[in-house]
Amino acid sequence: MIHKQADSDFGVSFPDFPGVVTAGTSLDDARAMAEEALAFHLEGLVEDGEAIPEPSSLEDVMSNNDNLSRVAVLVALKAEPQRWCASTSPFPKMSSTR
Repeated sequence: MIHKQADSDFGVSFPDFPGVVTAGTSLDDARAMAEEALAFHLEGLVEDGEAIPEPSSLEDVMSNNDNLSRVAVLVALKAEPQRWCASTSPFPKMSSTR
């Protein structure tokens, strides 16, 4: 979710990952920073052996009154098969599509 308040950068938060936040000076910068923040967080979850939650539906996210003034943006990530998170992990290391 991207949001902007007067005299601030564009803030980014992830409804399915509370506490994961970032910001950018423009919408494009905020989206790029979102890709990096999400990729970093997912790498950590996989490396720690934690489950990645199923994504919330857009309807559920937008039905939250806190999100009425925010914009939902899809963040695309790609897996790089040549980089593994851990020697025993079946999941490839995630990286942004940047």
